[in-house]
Amino acid sequence: MTKLSVNINKIATLRNARGGNLPDVIKVAIDCEKYGAEGITVHPRPDERHIKYQDVKDLISVITTEFNIEGYPSEKFINLVLSVKPTQVTLVPDAPDVLTSNAGWDIIKYKKKLTDIISIFKKENIRTSIFVEPDVKIIENAVDTGTDRIELYTENYAKNYFVDKEKYIKPYIEAAKAAKKFGLGINAGHDLNLDNLKYFSDNIPGLDEVSIGHALICDSLYFGLENTIQLYKRQLIK
Repeated sequence: MTKLSVNINKIATLRNARGGNLPDVIKVAIDCEKYGAEGITVHPRPDERHIKYQDVKDLISVITTEFNIEGYPSEKFINLVLSVKPTQVTLVPDAPDVLTSNAGWDIIKYKKKLTDIISIFKKENIRTSIFVEPDVKIIENAVDTGTDRIELYTENYAKNYFVDKEKYIKPYIEAAKAAKKFGLGINAGHDLNLDNLKYFSDNIPGLDEVSIGHALICDSLYFGLENTIQLYKRQLIK
């Protein structure tokens, strides 16, 4: 069964809106695991507008499942990951000023950069993943970086799900097949929700993990956090 990693960035956004510690990011992470999440994801950005670097350091001592840290591999980010040593680091090509992740890596252009960075993490036994578009050529080149996994950027599928889900999932199916052919693990994330997750999960071969934050936290306002996590997990049952 595909694992569900809950991205808790939006919890931190809510906390930061008023200062103080409400809601408590650490407690929410613990509760997400208690309610069935198989992992916790955070994406600290340079301006710390949601998850703060100190949050990452505090979380490592309480998370008992998988801890996935996403981000652009700046020197500060690399040093954070090396100090925390999470289960997985997901490299994302975010510019400092972007609102949210909006593109995968051009691995052909940045192959040497990614190869060098990934080698640093692998020496510390940190599993690596690269955020990519569903492009077979890109995935073929990802193999050369030494990465363990790729994370499929799913926005294009999600936004066109009700337009023509059969058409828009095809590139992801081909990308997943290529990843498996080359021995890469497969993660996915961005705009996956209760409408489109099951179809995606059912059709992507070898899907190891999905990372979901915004939609899941929004749904929890209506359904409650525990129930929402269970609702998402049910979409991943094949």
